[in-house]
Amino acid sequence: MFKNIHIGSLILAKWKENNISMERTINFLQMGEIEIEKIFLQKSLDSELLLRWSKLLEYDFFRLYSQHLILYSPPNKNSLGEKKKKPALPQFRKNIYSKELIDFILELIEKGEKTHQQIVDEYRIPKTTLYKWMVKYNPNERNKNE
Repeated sequence: MFKNIHIGSLILAKWKENNISMERTINFLQMGEIEIEKIFLQKSLDSELLLRWSKLLEYDFFRLYSQHLILYSPPNKNSLGEKKKKPALPQFRKNIYSKELIDFILELIEKGEKTHQQIVDEYRIPKTTLYKWMVKYNPNERNKNE
C-alpha cells in the first residue's frame, strides 16, 4: 500500500531535466562529484540536504512525501468528551490536493483499478470533491453528466 519513493533517482531525473551542470551542483551543494553521484543512488536523504536540492532544482521534493501522507494517513481519532490538547507542531489541512494527486486518483478510476466508492472509502476523499474533479479534469466525464 505504501508508495515506494526513491528520492535519489527522482533528484537525478529532475537534475537532468533542468540540465544543471555538475560544476554548478558541486558549487551549490559544497560537495564533490562522487558524493553527488552517491546521492542519486540513495533511497532517502537527510531533510537539510533535501531542502538544498529543492532549492537548486526549484522543485518541492517534500511534496512527494506530503502527498503520500494525504493518501495514506489514518483518520483523526477524537473521542467524545475528550479535551483537545494543543499540538506541539503546526497542523496542516489534509484537503489541499495537488494536480499530481488528482491525476493519480482519476487515473485509477479511468483504468478501472478502483471504483468511485473504493476511492472515497480508501482515500477518504469526499464524494462531491471526487465528482467535481471528474467534471473539471476529465472532459469525457463532463459529456456524460450533461
